[in-house]
Amino acid sequence: MQTRWKPSVTVAAVMERDGKFLLVEEHTDNGLKLNNPAGHLEPSESPADGCAREALEETAHHFKPTALVGVYLSRFRKKNTGEDITYLRFAFAGEVGEEVPDMKLDEGIVRAVWMTEAEIRASADRHRGPMVLRCLDDYLSGQRFPLSAVHTDPSVLLDPPTL
Repeated sequence: MQTRWKPSVTVAAVMERDGKFLLVEEHTDNGLKLNNPAGHLEPSESPADGCAREALEETAHHFKPTALVGVYLSRFRKKNTGEDITYLRFAFAGEVGEEVPDMKLDEGIVRAVWMTEAEIRASADRHRGPMVLRCLDDYLSGQRFPLSAVHTDPSVLLDPPTL
């Protein structure tokens, strides 16, 4: 029997304030890298809710998704293990809220850093993957879809789900 292919679903926030974007610097298997605040979607949450949670956990800033920037499929092979991973990323734009003082960031996150578009482009060799720039480009081009483009059936929100 063939194993069913299951991409890892992730959510990412494109967080802008005053012409700067909030990225995270994080430890990875390939060293210290820059990424959008992002992470894996968890059971019993919608993609928008997961994005708000991940943004807070990784940046200590509240984030309210207001639009979908895009849906992205990418593939990555870990250098140290050879593991082949496909990511399905939902990227959101939204309102950046206040920073939570003294909040401990997620494990592996060194810091959250505000960067200009030029600084982000100049640091492309330090990006965790190609989606960092792709999401930025789509955001800057004005690409926005309503949150209703990503429907979460109420059954997802049940813990545990019933069939």
